[in-house]
Amino acid sequence: MKRMSFLGIDMSCAIGSLRNGEFPEKDCLLPLMSKLLGYCLVAASTTVKLPQIMKILHHKSVRGLSVVAFELEVVGYTISLAYCLHKGLPFSAFGEMAFLLIQAIILVSCIYYFSQPVPVTTWIRALLYCAVAPTILAGQIDPFLFEALYASQHAVFLFARLPQIWKNFRNKSTGELSFLTSFMNFGGSMVRVFTSIQENAPISVTMGSVLGVLTNGTILSQIVLYQKPVAPKEKKVE
Repeated sequence: MKRMSFLGIDMSCAIGSLRNGEFPEKDCLLPLMSKLLGYCLVAASTTVKLPQIMKILHHKSVRGLSVVAFELEVVGYTISLAYCLHKGLPFSAFGEMAFLLIQAIILVSCIYYFSQPVPVTTWIRALLYCAVAPTILAGQIDPFLFEALYASQHAVFLFARLPQIWKNFRNKSTGELSFLTSFMNFGGSMVRVFTSIQENAPISVTMGSVLGVLTNGTILSQIVLYQKPVAPKEKKVE
């Protein structure tokens, strides 16, 4: 059968099976699902942090948000994107990282804006990131150092979530955290575990996604647990 592909997705076996009135076999269906889910995840990632950004802008508040947690998230996305580019993985396996990084930078900028006055140490961290990030994204560092940096990326994402998880637990509140953004983060991590396995991504990439499921799931459960019940409306006395 003539090979039929679109965006790197080989649909020949699936279309051939359907034409013969048969359901595609597992070896044909799973890679196809992985590619489709990968591109769906990339598409969804273009808006995943917008609910959080919009909530901050609407309330003009960053109450309950950990600045360090969101800064580390930017660092983690930068390392992850650079590593996947360096390894030459297909775009469907990591494309969302580019969109998440852009949105994460905008989100941190919003947090800075509504956290005036911003401490000098915070500006130093921001300037240090701007100086180092281009070199990392270009892959212009020693290969061994690159591997070590990516290995530390899992710790970066872990420590990006822990301050927020602890702050939520201490305050018994999730403040201005967006349920929709947290839900999409959790769902995206679940999908990425599946696609990483199907794309034969390095084990470190897959384990990073598993870690994302655990930490994002914890934050999502906290939002549900600590949400304030809606007060019943008082009946008017005539």
